[in-house]
Amino acid sequence: MRAIVMVYGVVSYLLFFGVFLYLIAFVGGILVPKTLTSEAGIHGPLALLINLGLIILWGVQHTVMARDWFKEAIAHIVPHHTERSTYVLASTLILVLLMYAWQPIDGIIWQVQNPLGVKILWSVFGIGWVLVLLSTFLTDHFDLFGLRQTWLHFVKKTYTSVNFTESLLYRWIRHPMMLGLLLAFWAIPVMTAGHLVFSLGMTVYILMGIYFEEKGLAASIGADYTEYQKRTARIIPKIY
Repeated sequence: MRAIVMVYGVVSYLLFFGVFLYLIAFVGGILVPKTLTSEAGIHGPLALLINLGLIILWGVQHTVMARDWFKEAIAHIVPHHTERSTYVLASTLILVLLMYAWQPIDGIIWQVQNPLGVKILWSVFGIGWVLVLLSTFLTDHFDLFGLRQTWLHFVKKTYTSVNFTESLLYRWIRHPMMLGLLLAFWAIPVMTAGHLVFSLGMTVYILMGIYFEEKGLAASIGADYTEYQKRTARIIPKIY
């Protein structure tokens, strides 16, 4: 049984990582069959409604499953050592659905033609995704994606929470991962109407997610976190 739990954690992690790599190509329109800028199949309000529904579904799943009350409610079905892997797997499936069912919307919002400008935007796009991945290692990459929990269960060790540390970027901003996502979603040479809907929707989710996450962290960590909030910025120093 412990081996099955370990395999479950590894498979959930590998599936998510593969889908994460596909997401980079999906957002950037790079070498995959369907992207945010593919030719539109459904036109008009229906495409917009489908896309908004997909973003809302992603936001609800991500927000609800991360709440303590939800974890406690499913604890008799999903024990602690598989809870995070289950969250990762659910997020992966929702992300696959979002990319599969997404309806590209025609219309150019902006198109940068200056070669230097294009190179700068693609560089920021790449930096954004690197920042997302780097941020996971600045906390605890394997705990965040459930591998640590399933491994400790496999070797019969008691799980201990990862202590929060203000390492590197976390000394100045509290959510470098979210900053990376915002850079990746917006730094694009050709912004179509469909890509704009995606970027706006994900930005709203990110801002809402930060609000709920910080409430949870303040409640669980206490004064240490509220003091940390006072001396750091959410995403951009001196601005937000």
